[in-house]
Amino acid sequence: MTETEFIPQSYLNTVDHGSITCSAPSNIALVKYWGKRKHQIPENQSVSFTLNECKTLTTITFKKKEDQNNYSFEVYLDGKLKPDFKPKIETFFKRIEAYMPFLKNYEFKIETSNTFPHSSGIASSASGMGALALGLVHIETQLQGTTAANFVTKKASFLARLGSGSACRSMEGPLVVWGKHGRIKESSDLFGVKYPLPVHKNFEEYQDVILLVDKGEKQVSSSLGHNLMHQHPYAQQRFEQADENLSKLIEVFKTGNLKDFMAIVESEALTLHAMMMTSMPYFILMKPNTLNIINAIWRYRKETDSNICFTLDAGANVHLLFPKEEKPSVLQFIESDLAQFCQNRQYICDQLGWGAQLIE
Repeated sequence: MTETEFIPQSYLNTVDHGSITCSAPSNIALVKYWGKRKHQIPENQSVSFTLNECKTLTTITFKKKEDQNNYSFEVYLDGKLKPDFKPKIETFFKRIEAYMPFLKNYEFKIETSNTFPHSSGIASSASGMGALALGLVHIETQLQGTTAANFVTKKASFLARLGSGSACRSMEGPLVVWGKHGRIKESSDLFGVKYPLPVHKNFEEYQDVILLVDKGEKQVSSSLGHNLMHQHPYAQQRFEQADENLSKLIEVFKTGNLKDFMAIVESEALTLHAMMMTSMPYFILMKPNTLNIINAIWRYRKETDSNICFTLDAGANVHLLFPKEEKPSVLQFIESDLAQFCQNRQYICDQLGWGAQLIE
């Protein structure tokens, strides 16, 4: 599909007011997206696990207005008015207005809440923009009359990307690819697609425990980090590495080779943070306890031959990935060895999920 296919021809219905509630999960990239071109186009492909419990719930209440020259909206997080969120939402509206020409016709009240700490490296912008985008598309379906479910998902992913790149991977699950890849013909730079190739049963109901090393806001935003890739001395090699690692994961998903999976995923996590540490200006988002957890994981794996591995997003928290059958022993290991490195011993137990949804 092309961008122009997401521009509506006309609206058949008149809707004066209404309310839509949608949820969208976070996702954790296995091959990391880091670096983007104009219009939120990724410099490299990525593939992610869609999560189930870590999600954003967003209600959009809308009412038709007379003045159609400006955007009119308020944003609430956990019931509190958040004027500091408005610039990002306004930028998002400006980017998507060509594809959602009704935006200036209504005033919106956007009420949102997360099941996890905001701005701490658990992709809150991905789930937040995902839920908002899906809600807006469902408002548009009321104006259009009917729209195919498949198109709704694609358009929501396309729009979400313009708010937060990784948000396009939160529309479906349990595995989503974003970025054109030669071996995945359905893949696109414009939206995420459900991984279309064979997946071994080893990856069914995969678990993700998020170890909350630091629940505070990141010192450096992901947007700034992405922009630093433009002049990065290792950028091109990194983009080629991501392409190769996704090719390797295609075979891993097919064969179920967990040892190869662990090696690729951990390498990708460390490479992401290496890009941060070697950019100019350089920065570090890991904390001392991030490294304590990683070293403890490696010790445990050596001693038990467990299939646990870690990955990191753009933050200090550690995602611990493992097959479902190992859950009892891994939870015991977390309590005995890893929880001490978490803020207030807190962690979130999650698993693969199926993406964003309209809440009836």
